[in-house]
Amino acid sequence: MSRHARVGTAALGRSAEPPLTAAAPSFVIPTSVASRNLLPAACGLLILSLLAPAAWGQGMTQGIMSPPANVRPQSLTNVGIEQQLDAQVPAALTFTDDTGSSVKLGDYFGKRPLILNLVYYNCTMLCGEALTGLTGSMKMIKFDVGNQYDVITVSFNPQETPQLAAAKKADYIKRYGRSGAVNGWHFLTGPPESINALTKAVGFQYQYDAAKNQYAHATAIMVLTPQGRISRYFYGVDFPPKDLRMGLVEASQGKIGNAVDELLLYCYHYDPATGKYGAIVSNILKIGAVLTILLLGGMILIFIRIERSAPKLSWDQTKSVQQH
Repeated sequence: MSRHARVGTAALGRSAEPPLTAAAPSFVIPTSVASRNLLPAACGLLILSLLAPAAWGQGMTQGIMSPPANVRPQSLTNVGIEQQLDAQVPAALTFTDDTGSSVKLGDYFGKRPLILNLVYYNCTMLCGEALTGLTGSMKMIKFDVGNQYDVITVSFNPQETPQLAAAKKADYIKRYGRSGAVNGWHFLTGPPESINALTKAVGFQYQYDAAKNQYAHATAIMVLTPQGRISRYFYGVDFPPKDLRMGLVEASQGKIGNAVDELLLYCYHYDPATGKYGAIVSNILKIGAVLTILLLGGMILIFIRIERSAPKLSWDQTKSVQQH
């Protein structure tokens, strides 16, 4: 790492360095728009693609959605997401909401399951894609923000302002397009100490490079229980609506959802290594066997009733039918 690059990985216990300007762009692989920097970024991508097959299995089993730090490119040494399933998100951390009011994370606990995502609002690429993907997924499920669940979006750039948060909120509330979301989707900014404590608690590792005036970071959303414990992680910028719905149902501890959701949760299991729900073949086979038995039993019952309702012929009537 060059002498100008500074680590801003709160998950590793180090303070996040502020960007040179509040409008710093962000990419998952740091790169500037200058063509002279495109080659190193491309090399970084190539190295990741070559290293991933060898290191991915090890990282995935530990719940880290990136290769281990010792095999990552230097610019990505401190970038990744380390799962902290069932960890408590600190309720006492203080932030500023999109109205300029001081709030604590605990103010949003105790009511409904929550979705937590970490972005920064002046990001010109990855964060916007993640917010757009989350909005699209939320539109595809019947649960309503502010009714069945809440969303907390937190900027990890300590220089961003409540005014910027309010502008982002207005944009994505409009895209979501459902009433009640204004009171259920919260866009927060905060001081470095609160950001560092939150990112460390949820395992969100990111890095700021002052020379390039950019953040390198991963993307994920976390589903929290109403009490603020981490229930599920979903990675990337597109979140399957089925996974999001099942994650919210599980986090709610059965307080939202219906019988179909319970059946789906019996047939699908969350895999921390992939951050997705996968089919449980044995349970699906059990349900198939039960349905087969019920179907056969129903058919036998129908045949028995048909036989009992059919008119009975006497011996003489039988002989008469045979003679004719």
